[in-house]
Amino acid sequence: MAKVKYIAGKEPHAKEHRMIFRNVDREGWDTSLATYQKEGGYKQLAKALKMEPKAVQEEVKAAGLRGRGGAGFPTGVKWGFVPPNNTKPVYLICNADESEPGTFKDRYIIHQDPHQLIEGLIISAYAVGAHLAYIYIREEFPEGAQILETAIEEARKQKFLGKNVCGTGFELEIYVHRGAGAYICGEETGLIESLEGKRPYPRIKPPYFPAAMGLYLCPTIVNNVESLCHVKHIIDMGADAYGKLGTPRNTGTRILCVSGDVKKPGYYEIQVGKVTMGELINDMCGGMKEGRKLKAVIPGGSSSKILRADEKFTLKQGDKDVEIGIEDIPMDFDSLMACGSMAGSGGVIVIDDSRAISWVLNNLNTFYAHESCGQCTPCREGSAWMKKITDRIVSGNASPEDVDTLESVAYNIDGKTICAFGEACSWPTEAMVAKFRDELIGDTDGKNAKRPVSKETQEAAKNLKSLTT
Repeated sequence: MAKVKYIAGKEPHAKEHRMIFRNVDREGWDTSLATYQKEGGYKQLAKALKMEPKAVQEEVKAAGLRGRGGAGFPTGVKWGFVPPNNTKPVYLICNADESEPGTFKDRYIIHQDPHQLIEGLIISAYAVGAHLAYIYIREEFPEGAQILETAIEEARKQKFLGKNVCGTGFELEIYVHRGAGAYICGEETGLIESLEGKRPYPRIKPPYFPAAMGLYLCPTIVNNVESLCHVKHIIDMGADAYGKLGTPRNTGTRILCVSGDVKKPGYYEIQVGKVTMGELINDMCGGMKEGRKLKAVIPGGSSSKILRADEKFTLKQGDKDVEIGIEDIPMDFDSLMACGSMAGSGGVIVIDDSRAISWVLNNLNTFYAHESCGQCTPCREGSAWMKKITDRIVSGNASPEDVDTLESVAYNIDGKTICAFGEACSWPTEAMVAKFRDELIGDTDGKNAKRPVSKETQEAAKNLKSLTT
């Protein structure tokens, strides 16, 4: 491949390993099929179509690819859940409903390299036996939806889609479906309900595991945008070469989206586990803002549990248990889980010592209270209840006992709902109360609220004050 030159000021960091983002911010690059093919685009599809579908599945499984959308479940294993005796149509859905606060990677793939996604999607459809695929894209990406429509039409004209893909007899159509702006549609069964034209209430699992009973109660595989792009590169490199990227059980690369109180927020593609939290923040992101110290990090999107800057964590290295600080945590799925959080969707939110945790938590609770689908009582009532409590805390109208109530509400949501939204909204509260209880109690006294808060929070405080006087 030709040497890549990036737009001035947007060059990747030396510690990055650009694979999925190879063409993002690239000088002279555009989204056309012609440009993509000049760089060898769709050659991996031709290679995959010469293999048996099962062989493609086994290659992805051997590569150790884990889903990049949140849970980190092995992609090849997920594909294998389609019942072997199935006689129904199989569907493949690309989850492009990127709604997790702190996460903004998939939109760049869609906006700047749509054919990479489409090629990975076609290969994946071939592997699982799907002849109809959907890209479910969030409402807030109108330009991205149009870019994908154009790219799909280009691919269809070149016989990469349709009734006889590349002359092999394989048949596939891809349709773009725009959501209506609901975070809950990032949950795969809620997405499926929405795609069927219904209210996006997540389904109970079991029995509604999508690979067995998904879209129209047929076997359905749902994969994230970044995950599908990796499939193309696994076919190109082979499982062995791909598996040498990253670390054992955490192979390949992944894109981290860094936001918050660092000098250089943005997106960084790294080999999984080869970069520590400290290297990411202090080197790649330029460190904390002037005069500020690291207070905490939310490492995997807003629903992952917060980690304090002064915490100590125990990781197993070989046969030994080693104690490390936050800056020594490898940015991989297993290490972050061992530290009590998760890699999630790759959204790293950095918080410095100027931020009141009550403000951070109130900001998150406002989001989750708005986005609850309302199907489950604990989540519907509890998410709104938590917001009301943190509204009182940031306004100085709460009592210290409210912090205990807040924690109790969170634990009465966790594990008691149909889908993982319950955990997503309760985990931030559970972790922040556990790790910053004294600060939250201190903030119940309005005299202690010395740190600036957002206009939205100020308005909430103003409204609450008028209600209590």
